[in-house]
Amino acid sequence: MPCRCDKYGKREVKRLKKVLTGNYAAAYAVKAAKPDVISAYPITPQTPIIEKLSEFVDSGELDARFVRVESEHSAMAAVIGASAVGARTYTATSSQGLFYMYEVCWWAAGARLPIVMGLVTRALGPPWSIWSEHTDFYAMRDSGWVMFFASSAQEVYDLTLQAYRVAENSDVLLPAMVGWDAFEVSHTFEPVDLLDENVVKDYLPPKGGRTNILDYEEPASLGNLAYPDDYIKIRHELYVASKNAHRAIRESGELFTKISNRDYSKPFECYRCEDAKFFYVLMGSIAGEAFEAVDYLRSKGVDIGLVRVRVYRPFPYKELAQVIGDAKGVVVVNRASRFGGFAPLTEDVYATLRDCGAEVRVFEVVAGVGGVDVIKEDFVGMFREFEKRKKGSIWWVR
Repeated sequence: MPCRCDKYGKREVKRLKKVLTGNYAAAYAVKAAKPDVISAYPITPQTPIIEKLSEFVDSGELDARFVRVESEHSAMAAVIGASAVGARTYTATSSQGLFYMYEVCWWAAGARLPIVMGLVTRALGPPWSIWSEHTDFYAMRDSGWVMFFASSAQEVYDLTLQAYRVAENSDVLLPAMVGWDAFEVSHTFEPVDLLDENVVKDYLPPKGGRTNILDYEEPASLGNLAYPDDYIKIRHELYVASKNAHRAIRESGELFTKISNRDYSKPFECYRCEDAKFFYVLMGSIAGEAFEAVDYLRSKGVDIGLVRVRVYRPFPYKELAQVIGDAKGVVVVNRASRFGGFAPLTEDVYATLRDCGAEVRVFEVVAGVGGVDVIKEDFVGMFREFEKRKKGSIWWVR
């Protein structure tokens, strides 16, 4: 088993490599975080997460209460109740399941409960589909949740642990979710480096340190009626907490980089961005083929780079503007359907550029919807289409 010294140089930190799917990587991260309560309802392609966590609880490897429920709405309600009394919690879902629990997801954020949720992204019906797209993930963007998106099983593990640290930060206290692609990540095996659980314990905040909990000794209400003057103050506090999450994400990422030797110092991954005049901006596992397209276009003399967004909420507007603010053009690839307006990631890129006063042409692409493969040649075609069109900014890859 490979070992190295910890950040203080006082002892060895054990790291174990396992071959895991993205779903199993999530389960191992949750096991290391040692939640008190887990509740979820199975739905393809999320089910293996819950099966593995159930095994951990049943075998005694994880000392947690696994609450079995009849629906996703009840699963979120269960972890809301547990978190409200101070428990560390976890749930997971996909697609229609997220929409079934959608109402109470907003209650979790409004009540400032640091629940962590895994979302295995899946297309919404009709027609019925079990394959990946990001429409379900984007539906949470205005809810107040902190939102991460992983592109590999390793990132699923790493970001799940970071989600706990950010959510439980005393200046944040917001629920956090980690999304990843169905099947390309959720069911595909790859080597994953696991941290020693003692290292994880030191990395995460101590359990039981929260003050916003229900207490028999000091009775209070949760989610009561608020008059307009109080309501806007409460919503503004949630806004401030979301802004505070910027700093918490940066600090947790920098510390995680030290203990893991994996770089999380930025809220996105940059590839060949240093001298780039054009950029792809995207999320998720399709980045692998996009890397190949960047290399190919570079070989043809195109100065192009790639930004893969890893933290979606709060969106890293300032950091992204420093990378793409002087670009000649940006191709934004959305793995989500869009109707009657720009797709979500495009809107955020537009806001990033307009906020910094940059006049950069943005070309929106919708690709990979419903699990359609997006390969290197597709990415090359996106850029060629961008070059060909003098006006117009929307293109579907089908």
